[in-house]
Amino acid sequence: MKLAEVKNHLNNLKTISFQLPDGERVPGHFHVTEVGKVSKHFIDCGGVIRKEEVVNFQLWNADDYDHRLHPEKLIQIIKLSEDKLNIDEELTVEVEYQGRSIETFTLDFDGSNFLLVNKQTDCLAKDQCGVPAEKPKVKMADLTTTTCTPGGGCC
Repeated sequence: MKLAEVKNHLNNLKTISFQLPDGERVPGHFHVTEVGKVSKHFIDCGGVIRKEEVVNFQLWNADDYDHRLHPEKLIQIIKLSEDKLNIDEELTVEVEYQGRSIETFTLDFDGSNFLLVNKQTDCLAKDQCGVPAEKPKVKMADLTTTTCTPGGGCC
């Protein structure tokens, strides 16, 4: 989800809710402790140099149950970060949250909750590594059938 979409959703909410991939919700007394622009400059396994930029939100639970983050306050924090960090609202948003370690998620929205979506690793140079783009599909009708019989050596 792009930062512009996050802001648009926040403008239509009375409360903010984040839902983890297992359906559990981040406790309502969470804080957004960071909004940042993260730049990644790397080389993939095929030797191609790449750059990526994302907006990063870090969620944190505190023992402070009395101060809830409201949509308008998060919008203010986002606007400040856009101005001070030169963040483009067309950048994708990733969210960090403390699980067994710091977990990073992409973001979706179901109409009332922001959904934390598990990220997956991927090979960016499949053509260089010999990794097929898709598993080859086999038609069952093309397979020859072999019948095993006792003593036939196929079992």
